[in-house]
Amino acid sequence: MTKTIETERLILRKFKYYDLEDLYEFGKNPFVGPNAGWPPHSSILESKAYLDVFIKYDNVWAIEYKANKKVIGTIGLHEDLLRTTVKNLNSRCLGYALSYNFWGLGITTEAVLAIIDYAFTSMNLDIIAVDHYVENTRSKRVIEKAGFKYEGTLRKAKRSYDNKPKDIMCYSLLKKEWEQNKNIST
Repeated sequence: MTKTIETERLILRKFKYYDLEDLYEFGKNPFVGPNAGWPPHSSILESKAYLDVFIKYDNVWAIEYKANKKVIGTIGLHEDLLRTTVKNLNSRCLGYALSYNFWGLGITTEAVLAIIDYAFTSMNLDIIAVDHYVENTRSKRVIEKAGFKYEGTLRKAKRSYDNKPKDIMCYSLLKKEWEQNKNIST
């Protein structure tokens, strides 16, 4: 599934085993994983376990920063667990994490917009869902900039990496909405 996608500053590509040190470098930061629902990586072996999953299931792209050729994050399209029972609906759930050293530069938004374009044109999705913990205002800004519509807050809907139930804010973007937004901006 993960076709290589290039943007102005990024290459979104399949993970390779040589990405392990880069993954560990940003994965061990205490600000990165908890916002995405996973614990900070305590060892390079823990990062390898994540890398093995990324490679096996092929639904997560490495975010490579062109300027330094390092992997600085992840972005993926996962099963949309809230819509699995809806027949004939092609849906995925977006998830991402970015190295703390690159926060505030518009990189996540750039990656998200590229993945949305790929999802609706190449994967022919009908809808993309995304959510974030209530306190993750940075993710909220990315989601809103990308054109997602707020659906509501689900209380105690996801467990955090340390097993505490947390509220999540839910959003979605229909292909039709994306097409309309795309026509307005061109």
